[in-house]
Amino acid sequence: MTSSALTRPGERERLSVKLAQLDWRVIGLLTFLAGVGTLMLYSLGKLSWEPWAAKHLIRYGFLLVALICMAMIHPKWWFRSAYPLYGVLLIMVALVDFTPLGYTAGGAKNWLNLGVIRIQPAEFMKIGLVLALARWYHSHSAQEARWSWKLLIPAGMIGVPFLLVAAQPDLGSAMIIGLTGAAMMVIAGLSWRVIGAAVAAAVAFIPPFVLFVMHDYQRNRVLNFLNPEMDPSGTGYNIIQSKIAVGSGGLLGKGFGLGSQSQLEFLPERHTDFIFSTVGEEFGFIGSFTVLVCYAILILIALRISNLSHSHFGRIAAAGMIAFFALFVLINGAMVMGLAPVVGVPMPLLSYGGSSMMTVMIGFGLIMSVHVHRYAELSKGNGLI
Repeated sequence: MTSSALTRPGERERLSVKLAQLDWRVIGLLTFLAGVGTLMLYSLGKLSWEPWAAKHLIRYGFLLVALICMAMIHPKWWFRSAYPLYGVLLIMVALVDFTPLGYTAGGAKNWLNLGVIRIQPAEFMKIGLVLALARWYHSHSAQEARWSWKLLIPAGMIGVPFLLVAAQPDLGSAMIIGLTGAAMMVIAGLSWRVIGAAVAAAVAFIPPFVLFVMHDYQRNRVLNFLNPEMDPSGTGYNIIQSKIAVGSGGLLGKGFGLGSQSQLEFLPERHTDFIFSTVGEEFGFIGSFTVLVCYAILILIALRISNLSHSHFGRIAAAGMIAFFALFVLINGAMVMGLAPVVGVPMPLLSYGGSSMMTVMIGFGLIMSVHVHRYAELSKGNGLI
């Protein structure tokens, strides 16, 4: 048995013991990825800390401290706050859609203007959804999770924010919300027959959604990504320039600060959505592959943490956080290589942006909380041990 397994229950609540239980592999990988992001932003800023690199690094430092503090919080408090947090965030998303407080930026009305600060509720809705679904599944049986009329409740919990965010329109965040929720339902034990029926329904729903629901610019992005050369100076421009940047890097890349597509600003949104293209251009296949391997290792370690939790809430919540993190990586990676439409999903910890980084670090704060308190067991009621 490990020393942590021999620790007496009372001892596990001591701060020093909790700090010793942190998984420093996770923190190391997060720091490495944020460091690569800082390096790329320094390069894109013409070898200057301004306007992006310094803010990115400082932001990560503050959020890393917040992650460690969050890891000290017992999962029962996450459990108790799940439904209230979901409700507050859902109201905030609705305020963006239906009130003058909604602020438009980048073609989408997805910011909430509170006067002193502007926030993007859709980003934090992913956290609220994961916690709310984890609490719901913790309180219901395996049979109900597999197939029951009660599954209409988690389906509604996913569907309402999905539709509100899609209407803003923020297709990238809506996709993450919908796919994260779907992944959690599958992880919780949803019947394979239901999964098959849902996939078939989604496939049938996609064409009318693209043709009649999406805005014109969104529809053009989806239709043109299969053949971006049809409109090389319009909707196909982003994908073409990204593929040129990634492909021109070759095996070892052009060298730090020497990427022509990114440095000469042919590459659009090079500091946010397409920063991974800069990695490919300046550090080549080896650099890009190394970054992707780090993401994969991080996801596998987090899955192991989820599996070791003694509470069902901890297992489902950690798995949900891993799901939306993995979706960020997969969708952005496919997007910059021309394998998916451009939907505005950033590469976690590499891309510049406060809301995205905060969401990821909060998610890993919860995962670390599950790891530190992996022996804790929660009741079906209010989360008390």
